[in-house]
Amino acid sequence: MALEMTSRERVLAALRGEETDCLPVICVNQHATYEQMEKLGVGWPEAHNDGIKMAALAAGGYSILGLDAVRVPYCQTFEAEALGSGLKDGGKTNLPSINVHPLKIGDRPQFPADFLERGRIPELIKAVKLLKENIGDQVVVMAGVIGPFSIATSLLGITELLMASFKTPDAVRPYIEFAEKAGTVLANALIEAGADVIVVEDMMASLDMISPKIFRELAVPYQKMQIEQIKAPTIIHICGKLDALMPDIAKTGAAAISVEHTVDIPGALGKFREEGIKVPIIGAIDPVKTLFQGTPEAVAGEVLKGYQDGVALISPGCAVPPATTTGNLLAMVAAAREIKPGMKGGDTNE
Repeated sequence: MALEMTSRERVLAALRGEETDCLPVICVNQHATYEQMEKLGVGWPEAHNDGIKMAALAAGGYSILGLDAVRVPYCQTFEAEALGSGLKDGGKTNLPSINVHPLKIGDRPQFPADFLERGRIPELIKAVKLLKENIGDQVVVMAGVIGPFSIATSLLGITELLMASFKTPDAVRPYIEFAEKAGTVLANALIEAGADVIVVEDMMASLDMISPKIFRELAVPYQKMQIEQIKAPTIIHICGKLDALMPDIAKTGAAAISVEHTVDIPGALGKFREEGIKVPIIGAIDPVKTLFQGTPEAVAGEVLKGYQDGVALISPGCAVPPATTTGNLLAMVAAAREIKPGMKGGDTNE
């Protein structure tokens, strides 16, 4: 059995496919809640815009919840805003969202030389530096960037991008490549600031939005291109039921894949074994039905099921609803702490 590990050691070992002292538990997506905001005296919208407050709220994932990793930011708009997209303020209870798309098919986007100085990106970099300085020796600092297909969607708009992806896929490649550069540049700046792990959220590349054919033609090549250039372990997160694409996603070079509860994890791991793939899967607690609406007992049961299904790290399958109770999140962490190496029912993907 592995010796007792720090949170930082536990996560990094799991991402390398090594044995850990217990099942690591993280939140790949945003983990701020209203209860944490009240306890810490810092919340939205200030924590979206100010690096000091952003870091203070994120640190609650460790100081209040006991997660093995913390992450910033909370929304999915930093790159698109810096590239000219209009932003709708989410106020105290919601996340910022894109409401103006600056490009259309036929435009020739030019990547700005001052990209890292635009919008709120300097504040995000500041938040990562603060987290690294304050708790980085104890816990993994994760920083999120948005995947190429999803940034392109924010720049062009969903309808225009999806129609062009279906009718004239070559016409959208310049925008996805442009978007890939934005995410990659930001990711490496966040690593330089102290991020241990980068989370790539390519939520609009979900099969809820596009076909497997479009995914393989317009999402995977640019995800792979991006991950090859990111200078730290990368977790890729894509929403929805990804069963038909799990081996494709594994071949992007990501250190691990974060999935929702709708994914057949044992089936995916079976496909991985057939192809000699050893990429860990992270997940897959239902953030709404279980974490937000369920009981601590239901949360603990789903953690055990995740382990039995073969996940290497426990995480909500998507963003934590901010009204989720601290009690349910603590139950997720406590249940993971009880799962030790070699417990019956786990699939180690060996």
